[in-house]
Amino acid sequence: FKKMVAKTAPAPAPAAQMTSSRQIPIVCPGHTRPLAELQFCRISDDTKENGTGESRTFLVSACHDKKPMLRDGHTGDWIGTFSGHKGAVWSCRLDPRANLAGTASGDFSARVWDAITGKPLFGLPHKHIVKTLDFSGDSKMLATGGHEGILRVYALEKCEIGDEDCKEVLRMNQRDDMKVTISKCLWLDEKTLLAACSDGFVRFWDVSSCLGNDVGGNSMEGKLLGTITVDTKSELRDMELSRIGDTKAPILTVAAGNKVYFYDLNQTIGSEKSLLKSHTMPIHFRNEGGASLHPNGKKFIAGGSDLWVRIFDFETGEQLECHKGHHGPIRCLRFAPDGLAFATGSEDGTIRLWKM
Repeated sequence: FKKMVAKTAPAPAPAAQMTSSRQIPIVCPGHTRPLAELQFCRISDDTKENGTGESRTFLVSACHDKKPMLRDGHTGDWIGTFSGHKGAVWSCRLDPRANLAGTASGDFSARVWDAITGKPLFGLPHKHIVKTLDFSGDSKMLATGGHEGILRVYALEKCEIGDEDCKEVLRMNQRDDMKVTISKCLWLDEKTLLAACSDGFVRFWDVSSCLGNDVGGNSMEGKLLGTITVDTKSELRDMELSRIGDTKAPILTVAAGNKVYFYDLNQTIGSEKSLLKSHTMPIHFRNEGGASLHPNGKKFIAGGSDLWVRIFDFETGEQLECHKGHHGPIRCLRFAPDGLAFATGSEDGTIRLWKM
């Protein structure tokens, strides 16, 4: 693993006006199989007075080639590869400070890594494919989910370096009457976890009462706070949590079937008022793809069953731009934290960085 070397990124160009002209993106080679997930992480050096430290943005990618990678979020330059999984990697995340990296794999395990050195810290064994994971805001907890249909929570302070059999402190079975797959999990806050599932529901779990307790051989359940019924005929393919505007209003973006849905999480869970918008897309998300909301909340991007990535108006769902460049269906995509660019990952094994 190549150690990170700090360097000053060039000043971002002003946001471009909407245009239909062809854009040539930055192509980031390195992967050899279809991409599975992308995540940007922006950190600031707060050690200097008045918060004048350098800010950096990183981009991590999960891929079926078993080799998740870390890149510079502005240039796409490769920084390092987390090597060790024996199966496809479905999810890769950095913790909020970019000190830790987590990976979820088809080899029935999740792993936590030192994001600075690339060294593995400990393993989290599962009994089936792990599709998703997410760090809590304070980096103390890690949630995982996948084909078992069980949402697990690990207290990272209880895991010892080198341990390949870390035990969860909490587990939540999504359904007892049928088997479901958890496609995405996200922390809403320190006490609440979200799970997007193959049965078309987003479930909200209260984990506060059980955190810190060892599960051991027992099945300790968190409290189900409520559900959002998105699309009972389609698997929920993608889920993103955004904090929009000065109030940091929590907006949940979900891609399922052939629609993109937006929910206001300040509203009562599952209420009709929580659904802000739903837009029918010219693509579908049955096998791949997703959507991402711009940080200003006025536009969103979507990609899936074809080779193109599209930009849409949030209010109307009108298509504003269509970008061509990939040679395979879009598997994943995300906006950069500053909203000046976005990244797409494809079945063609490449990542592309596009300017707004």
